[in-house]
Amino acid sequence: MKSIDQEIINVIESIPLFSGIQSQDIVGMIGCLNPRIYAYQKNQPVASIGDPFLGLGIVLEGEVIVAKENIAGNRMIMTVLKKGDMFGEMMSFSMHTKWIASVTAQTQSKIVFISPEKVISQCEKMCSGHRKLIENMLAIMAKKALLLNRKVEYLTIKSLRGKLCAYLLENQYRSRDVFFELPMNRDELADFFNVARPSISRELSKMKADGLIDYHKATFKILNLEKLKAYVE
Repeated sequence: MKSIDQEIINVIESIPLFSGIQSQDIVGMIGCLNPRIYAYQKNQPVASIGDPFLGLGIVLEGEVIVAKENIAGNRMIMTVLKKGDMFGEMMSFSMHTKWIASVTAQTQSKIVFISPEKVISQCEKMCSGHRKLIENMLAIMAKKALLLNRKVEYLTIKSLRGKLCAYLLENQYRSRDVFFELPMNRDELADFFNVARPSISRELSKMKADGLIDYHKATFKILNLEKLKAYVE
């Protein structure tokens, strides 16, 4: 565990949870929120299913994967989180005292944990910064609920090609560029769509051969936008 320093405070100021809160207010809130910072190596577990709930997590550096396993032991990736992203917020508002999903560092990462009771309850000073923090928290949870609904939409698409087309279209839209990178590699995509890895590689190769897309490793380009949309419909 590492102590809070000015560099970390600068990162905290830039993340959505603290949006709209003045710098001096954030500095004053640090002691109230009881933040603990931990560093993780690549592929190191941050939390496993059944572990005691550590609190609300915020990625300060690197990338982490949130995943669950089905009854057969197959992993399904829920999301990939990057700098400024948050996890564990749903549990902060629930009665769960243990992690219900696994969290793993995809790269060398640094994460700050905040005691959930310090976030959802007003501080003794009843400061405006803490009220804004709760508002931001609720807005982030609403956004994540919409993203979860989006994943359900993926699962309702019957064909793997349709799922991949929807995923590529969404990532291209987010990047707003002709060339864009996917946040997940082939193994992670397979877990995300709950299929075998060779199926992902094989379908992407077919889509490339059919002139729908072009790619090199994680960088993609959509060649036929209308046809990709047709596979999703």
